Amino acid sequence: MIYYRDGKTVLARRGIDRKIVELAKVPKHVQDAVIAAENRSFYDDGGVSVKGTARAVWSTVTGQQLQGGSTITQQLVRNYYSGLSQERSVTRKFKEILIAIKVDQSKSKDWVLEQYLNTIYFGRGANGVQSAARAYFGKDVGQLSVAEGAYLAAVIQQPSRFADPKGPDLTAAQERWKSVIDAMGQTGMLTPAEVAAQRFPKLAAPKKPFELKGQAQYMLEQVTAELNRRGYSDEDINGGGLKVVTTFDKKLMQAAQRAVKDVLPDATPKKVHTGLAAVDPATGEVVAFYGGSPAQSQYDSAFSAKVMAGSTFKPYTLAAALDNGFDLSTRVNGNSPMRVASDPKPIPNDSDRSYGEIDLVQATQNSVNTAFVDLGQKVGLDKVAAVAEKAGIPKGQLEKQQSFASFPLGVSSVSAVQNASGFSTFANKGVHMEAHVVMSVTDAEGKKKTVEPVSTRVVSEQAAADTTYAMQQVVKYGTGTAARLYDRPVAGKTGTTDKSKSVWFNGFTPQLAVAVDMFRDDNATVTIPGYGTQFGGQLPAQIWRAFMTEAMAGKPVEEFPEPSDYGWGPDYGSPDQNQDGPRQDYPQPSDPNDWFDSTPEPDITAPPSTDDPPVTDQPSDNGPQQDQQQPDEQTGPPATQQQAPDQPTTGGDTINEADTGRPQTG
Repeated sequence: MIYYRDGKTVLARRGIDRKIVELAKVPKHVQDAVIAAENRSFYDDGGVSVKGTARAVWSTVTGQQLQGGSTITQQLVRNYYSGLSQERSVTRKFKEILIAIKVDQSKSKDWVLEQYLNTIYFGRGANGVQSAARAYFGKDVGQLSVAEGAYLAAVIQQPSRFADPKGPDLTAAQERWKSVIDAMGQTGMLTPAEVAAQRFPKLAAPKKPFELKGQAQYMLEQVTAELNRRGYSDEDINGGGLKVVTTFDKKLMQAAQRAVKDVLPDATPKKVHTGLAAVDPATGEVVAFYGGSPAQSQYDSAFSAKVMAGSTFKPYTLAAALDNGFDLSTRVNGNSPMRVASDPKPIPNDSDRSYGEIDLVQATQNSVNTAFVDLGQKVGLDKVAAVAEKAGIPKGQLEKQQSFASFPLGVSSVSAVQNASGFSTFANKGVHMEAHVVMSVTDAEGKKKTVEPVSTRVVSEQAAADTTYAMQQVVKYGTGTAARLYDRPVAGKTGTTDKSKSVWFNGFTPQLAVAVDMFRDDNATVTIPGYGTQFGGQLPAQIWRAFMTEAMAGKPVEEFPEPSDYGWGPDYGSPDQNQDGPRQDYPQPSDPNDWFDSTPEPDITAPPSTDDPPVTDQPSDNGPQQDQQQPDEQTGPPATQQQAPDQPTTGGDTINEADTGRPQTG
């Protein structure tokens, strides 16, 4: 049983499709088919095949492919008695032999065969011959024909391969079925005429048991993947009697879906995907997410899809600097264009605007590209990468772009969950808590294991406070004003890549970090009919605000830590005069609602150059990147999906493919 975080509300049921049937109700020809296929000497042996066991032990010792030879009794023992693991070892094999001998001496052959037929796995999620008969032929076991019974006996050898065989697998299944029929003839279970009369049976279309829909499907996929990573096998999950409590809040899951559905217009193209992820900074728990419509895509947009971070990556650069001897008063070069020795191509700001020498608050509030390129060079790109990695972004997603001068501008691809988890570091005073979706697991014996996420100090508490202060100015006066909450402070950052191929808003309160991204599966411009080309400060910020307004309702208002005193000049109010210390020359609204009635300043995309030669040493620009499905990893998209572009950033909060960063050459 899998529950929401309250431990009472059922999210999903995972288990074995098994219906017990008495041996007397299993047709004799079905029993004969299984015996012919798996253990012809079943009624005569002592429960153990000496030759088969010797082959199996030898192959285990030598590391060769395990050979067949286990009797029906040995197979029953392996599956029936939970004390025997599925581990392939000599010790396990000898335990299996000893128990099989005891079972054969104490139980009748009919008892063994009945238990075997009710426990063996037949594929299609069916354990036991009755469930298998329903799964493969849509009928009860008592109605199976000789040919159908022989097919069920055939699939025991390779249940996954023969569950829904096509192409070469179908040919192999037909050959295996024919060998079972022939074996029944050789042992006298069928006459030669009966053997000749058999025809390969028609299989019913497979149906998945316990199939979920919508966000529940994505939740179950993530829970299963995490349980696998934590050492639980699929067999443990399906048949171990586990009680799994997840981190998901049912009300917040519904709020996430409402926020996306209510804000996005009905005319939003199906190729446009939206991801939302909410992480508790204090625990790392993913409390809610929106992964898109399963009918629209086979992968979710919150965990699996990874798109370029754009300017939402700049806070990691800022935090790295503040943790390595720089402060908010540090002046950086905001002029455009900028040339870096390691990169012969100039890097511009949006509209090629120059800001002069500016401090890090101004650089963040206005998302000045050249200022962050200059800061990255000063602090060291290795330190920027180290902060991002400690904040939860895997090293493999960073290392290809780490040497680019434009690395601080968000040329690496991340998921919404990863970015929300990364920003939760700043909300949690510089400590990153490992993002996770499982709170606890209680086994069938009542032993409870509570997940203890890895805690990592990423930057100092003051560096986190100062980074947060700079991001507060983004929401108050910069490109993220559409995300302002009327009743509490918010820190955040917008991000818009070249041609609006991916657009972001990441923000947080002290209690919750949330990331929202939008992108297209063909990597084209995110354009919404009636709303035009999107920027991070537009629909993503509005979705963020809609979700957070509901998520924070009734929650106490918590203030962010005080920033450092970084040399308050005439342009800034002192902390004593104004806790948030904004620039006094910015207009202040008399009514908080005025912020929401006005059009937020969008991230500006610099027009790409048309005469730049193609860059051959950059990754391809072919679409959003997703995780590929692995046994211990999260579920990803089909293999036909292409990887995300890895282009660097140019103007404003945008990434311009014409001004790509290059690997260092000197």
